[in-house]
Amino acid sequence: MLSVAHALQLISHRPAFQQALHAWYRVHHRKLPWRDVPSLYKTVVSEFMLQQTQVATVLPYFDRWLRELPDFAALAAASEAKVVKLWEGLGYYTRARNLHQLAKVVVALPAPPRAPAEWRELPGIGPYSAAAISSISFGEPAACVDGNVVRILARLTGEGRLFRDGSEAAKHFTPLADQLIIGTDPATHNQAMMELGATVCRRQNPLCASCQVAKFCAARATGRPEKFPRLKPRLIEQRAITRVWCEYRDKLLLRRGPAKAKRLAGMHELPEASDLGVKPSKSSLLAVKRRTITRFQLTESVYRVKPPAALRKRITRNAALEWVPVKQLDCIALSGPHRRWIGELGNR
Repeated sequence: MLSVAHALQLISHRPAFQQALHAWYRVHHRKLPWRDVPSLYKTVVSEFMLQQTQVATVLPYFDRWLRELPDFAALAAASEAKVVKLWEGLGYYTRARNLHQLAKVVVALPAPPRAPAEWRELPGIGPYSAAAISSISFGEPAACVDGNVVRILARLTGEGRLFRDGSEAAKHFTPLADQLIIGTDPATHNQAMMELGATVCRRQNPLCASCQVAKFCAARATGRPEKFPRLKPRLIEQRAITRVWCEYRDKLLLRRGPAKAKRLAGMHELPEASDLGVKPSKSSLLAVKRRTITRFQLTESVYRVKPPAALRKRITRNAALEWVPVKQLDCIALSGPHRRWIGELGNR
């Protein structure tokens, strides 16, 4: 196959590819707080925050996190409520809880793990995070393979295979990534690959004219590099949710996620109409909000509901529902979208 031939050719030109890539990175890499005066703790925190989240979004959260929780010991000693509150707005809150648990494990060890296999034993650490942490902090020759790296390798080799999803593609390209990291400074190599994918070899409108490794790229020769990699389209499921805005004596009714919830444990959101057993009238519609979570396209309609005595009694019997004083909304952990919505609707 053509892609195999190109992969072998790339490996045969490994020193030249590495030299071009690393030279570009040393000059053009972005100045990021986890790269300036790097540490194991900064690397770990940044890797957790950057999972499914863009750098621009992470930057203010990272700075605040480091001010409040400057090391593993401080994080391990913090309450879960504080950890979740600091994470508020980044989404995927399981990451925050896993990071909290990981800190507790690390401070209990005589020394932090070094090898990727050891890191994979810790909470929230998968193959990519294990490779990133061990290579950047300890120089372990473990290649990072995320969506950016998959995109680069698919284009370099002209791989035309249709992959079921990103995980299948990452598994396919890991052996090639492992070959390309041989004989390098692993920290520089992995960060250079990630940086190239994020800033030059972009999913749409790749900057091929300014790419320092373009001469090694089979996809560029096709004139359509944005067609690589080939992934099956994600099936999007539409969901409609009816939520309520219920105020009583300067308090707002919210629903708190159960402690064992996978996504929103301990987080507050506007309750659903089904939580209260009500069917709001169409005339009480306040807003319609749309957002996407993984494979779900959500349409959430928010209705104003007045709490008569019978409804207030029903609310008190639902342990998940809480009357939160409006003045204390800044003190609790709200999911990011709901905090924005509450800010907007509270001013109406």
